[in-house]
Amino acid sequence: MARSNDSRRVKQHIIEEWTGKILTSLCIVLLVVTIFSMVYFVATKGLSSFFKNGISLAEMLGGTSWKPEGEPPMFGALPFIFGSFATSMLAALISAPLSICGALFMVEIMPNLGKKVLQPAIELLAGIPSVVYGFVGLSVIVPFYRNIFPGQGLGILAGASVLSVMILPTMTSIATDALRALPSGLKEGSYALGATRWQTLSRTVIPTTLPALMTGVVLGMARAFGEALAVQMVIGNAPHIPNSLFQSTSTLTSVITLSMGNTVMGTIQNNVLWTLALILLLMTFVFVFVVRWLERRAIR
Repeated sequence: MARSNDSRRVKQHIIEEWTGKILTSLCIVLLVVTIFSMVYFVATKGLSSFFKNGISLAEMLGGTSWKPEGEPPMFGALPFIFGSFATSMLAALISAPLSICGALFMVEIMPNLGKKVLQPAIELLAGIPSVVYGFVGLSVIVPFYRNIFPGQGLGILAGASVLSVMILPTMTSIATDALRALPSGLKEGSYALGATRWQTLSRTVIPTTLPALMTGVVLGMARAFGEALAVQMVIGNAPHIPNSLFQSTSTLTSVITLSMGNTVMGTIQNNVLWTLALILLLMTFVFVFVVRWLERRAIR
């Protein structure tokens, strides 16, 4: 009787194990097929503007004139690429010091207050919809810049200001996790050698966790690079390279969202928009590779 019960349990465990393996394998296969299908679809649509419509790659990446309905049509995407990089990098420059200092305060200086109050408050920012950020930027930030600086308030600085708040929770969360994962013996050894708190933070904690901190910065830039709605509301959407931070410009995401609904599938303008989407996808891959490289440095 006992042997029969044991054999039933063994069979049940084997069935459960194989069921779990099959379900996991199916999920992985579905995920891989979905990713490759998306990449293949965007790549075929994006490359058709070069192979089917005969647009020059140098003309698109280096051109500054965007006249899709002109005679002849011109599809210079350099202003949009410049706008995307300018807003995302400026947003990272604004948000990175704030996130790292906030993480240091929550982990090293006031850990109880940071864990109970500050970190939940910062993480709440991640749940706010993009349209709310854009509306607040259009109602508060743009008039503020208009009253202080020359111009209409729309431009790269307004878009970067909105994006810096949007990516702040991502950078702060990653920086906080990196600081909490640091071995306590490292800091205790620094204190034992007579170092002050500031010397320990600046010469031991930050250099040790720098690859992980930079990972958060890169992920924040990736989030800012792919943001569409919030930037679209405050950047001005002008297809030219600005001469200052207070002039209107446009980004890859904003021109895609504004123009895609007004084009017909298969036309040259629609294919060019898919090419811009392909550029966004490739830049996402670049950000992912940079993050993986930084993670390998952190492990070493």
